[in-house]
Amino acid sequence: GQLVGYPILTLGGPRAGGLGAAAAYVESLEDLLIDVLCDLGLAGAGRLERHRGVWLDAGGVRPRKIAAIGVRVRRGRTLHGFALNVDPDLGWFDRIVPCGISEHPVTSLAAEGVDATMPEVVDAVAAWAAERWGAASWDRADVAAPVGRRLVAASAEPAGTVPAAVDPDAGPRRPHPAAMPVAVSVPVAAAPEAPEAPVAGGRKPSWMRVVARTGPEFRRIKSVMRDLDLVTVCEEAGCPNIYECWEQGTATFMLGGERCTRACGFCLIDTRRPEPLDPAEPERVAAAVARMGLEHAVVTAVARDDVADGGAAHFAACIRAIRRLRTSVTVEVLIPDCKGDPAALSVIFDERPDVLNHNIETVARLQRLVRPSAGYARSLSVLARAKDTGLVTKSSIMVGLGETAAEVAGALGDLAGVGCDIVTIGQYLRPSSAHLPVERWWPPEDFEALARIGRDLGIGHVESSPLTRSSYHAAGAARSVGATAGSA
Repeated sequence: GQLVGYPILTLGGPRAGGLGAAAAYVESLEDLLIDVLCDLGLAGAGRLERHRGVWLDAGGVRPRKIAAIGVRVRRGRTLHGFALNVDPDLGWFDRIVPCGISEHPVTSLAAEGVDATMPEVVDAVAAWAAERWGAASWDRADVAAPVGRRLVAASAEPAGTVPAAVDPDAGPRRPHPAAMPVAVSVPVAAAPEAPEAPVAGGRKPSWMRVVARTGPEFRRIKSVMRDLDLVTVCEEAGCPNIYECWEQGTATFMLGGERCTRACGFCLIDTRRPEPLDPAEPERVAAAVARMGLEHAVVTAVARDDVADGGAAHFAACIRAIRRLRTSVTVEVLIPDCKGDPAALSVIFDERPDVLNHNIETVARLQRLVRPSAGYARSLSVLARAKDTGLVTKSSIMVGLGETAAEVAGALGDLAGVGCDIVTIGQYLRPSSAHLPVERWWPPEDFEALARIGRDLGIGHVESSPLTRSSYHAAGAARSVGATAGSA
């Protein structure tokens, strides 16, 4: 019931990072919210002396706060933003002292008799923000709260349509919920509607069908994994490429056992209480890399939030073990976010893996539904931290969960913005009826269009096809961006 918005602006002028610029920005943000409330039918909003934010009856006998503001300006760039009360349970504010102000109450649109839905409020804020600040160009990324298996979200354009521009000369208005598409500053190829009904249990389109090939090399890889008591993500996550990859003598090792501490809406991996970490596991993975004669080893792990460092030391031990046995191998690690802990992440970064992979998985709007224990901004920060240390970075996006073409382009822009070197894009497959449904089957030509967008944004290598997964053709992708053994 509370809308939290983070406008990200670059403040101009010689004093862009000073207090004067920050104060002017806060006033601009207050003005924007006052205009939004007026459009929504709530007149009389304004400022209260000595207190930031937006207030009702500011000069009367009962001032009450409807929007809080807390911002920071760093290097001329705005951080954080505002919280506008649409229809929250106001009883929770009785348990705290909101913004340190004990003498005045908190209110909401609903409490003031305004019947506005969250999507309507989001669209109104976005319209005014684009009008006030977006003269050149603007992007919008919605992060919505899940309700059951669907999202309550602001309106967005249908998949495949080109986002409309905002007319900066248009006067103030209350936009219709369908009138404010997500806007991006890169062209998005038109994507036709799915030719086959994207419903659970429906037939997969022809391009998603995989032929099982269990030849000698497949059986050899399986035997190595069993002999060394190892777990692969290929099996645990039900990867459709297992036959192709194993026949080519490659596999993705999964550390930390076969039970994950997170329950993502797309993932098949077991979520029961995990067993303790096995200190001998890194040596067994290294032995498998040596027996398989791998030139590029991909190592991932279940999320281990039950461990203080999120399993970071286990990753580091595995990297060291592989390099002791096979110095020529390039090592790619696909890591969890370690809760964003810089110290834990540094444990992995300090081992200088040749490729540091961390997946954002989906667009910003769908994060809460798809991976409720993770976060879009946190994942981007993991990649940014890795890039800052000089590592080759990689991430992955699934499509087919209800995202739009513009949202995927926006996610690619975010990955390019943090310097991501490699991105993989593939079609989501529902592993069981208990998981999120497939909302749309993206055809091969749309994946080619997304790859072009990624390359145009400056991403070094984009692997994009219906069957692409995070580790698909990993060795070739690493070589294409210059990752060689010890290059990190």
